[in-house]
Amino acid sequence: MSPAANISPVSTKPSASARINQNETPFEAIASICSVLVVGLFIMTFLAQNYVIPSGSMKNTLLVGDHLLVDRITLVPPASWMPLIRYREPGRGDILVFLKPVNQPGIDVTDADGIPQYTTLVKRLIGVPGDHFHLRNGIVIMNGIAQPVGLAQPTTPGNFNGFLDNFPAVPPAEVSGSTESWAVNYSSYIQNGDLVVPPGMYFMMGDNRHNSLDSRYWGFVPRANILGRPLFNYWSFEAADGQLEQTGFGQKLAWVGHVLMRFLPDTRWRRTFHVVR
Repeated sequence: MSPAANISPVSTKPSASARINQNETPFEAIASICSVLVVGLFIMTFLAQNYVIPSGSMKNTLLVGDHLLVDRITLVPPASWMPLIRYREPGRGDILVFLKPVNQPGIDVTDADGIPQYTTLVKRLIGVPGDHFHLRNGIVIMNGIAQPVGLAQPTTPGNFNGFLDNFPAVPPAEVSGSTESWAVNYSSYIQNGDLVVPPGMYFMMGDNRHNSLDSRYWGFVPRANILGRPLFNYWSFEAADGQLEQTGFGQKLAWVGHVLMRFLPDTRWRRTFHVVR
């Protein structure tokens, strides 16, 4: 018999000592948890972020209490270190999350030292750089062509507002809520009754057009202020307009208790994973 015939087959069952060695050490467990947290933090900071709708300015497209997952990467400037990502510029009709370009004293939030805390908003993009447009009876006339109303609130004889529905016919200076800088400068962007969007700027409006403080009140949004676009609604919970903007600790604690008590009946289940358009 050849020597090879005396070789015993290798057992595929691990020994007890081998099984013990496969167990994670405390250090390895901590390292695994940290890795997951780092990846999650990277995704939530650079790729996607959650955002909750606190007001009714986008009703009925977005409702107060909608929790959105926001794409943070598609609309940012291209980067050579991530060549596989598809980038694009914001387009008319996009719903965008952005930083409000100005703060209004007495209206917007400031910290203890009086420094403005810039507000994050979500609106629909109406005008891109180079566009000439105006509103006539609530209809957007873009570069000479009337645009469909789509999901926006229609104008009726009952809700008609000269400033909002025939913009920019009525100067912002004559309207309460307009910022001083916009009221002073807006006339320089008017040509033959149209508002002309300058390079690097965007004009935003809420779909709830008669109840939305938007670019008609405070002007253009710089390209650098655009943070991303909502992808879908991952959870929607019924809330009153402004209820989610309360900042006191007691109010927040009371809200958490309310959510725990009313989670099942007040969750809008039909809006779960609803795609934002």
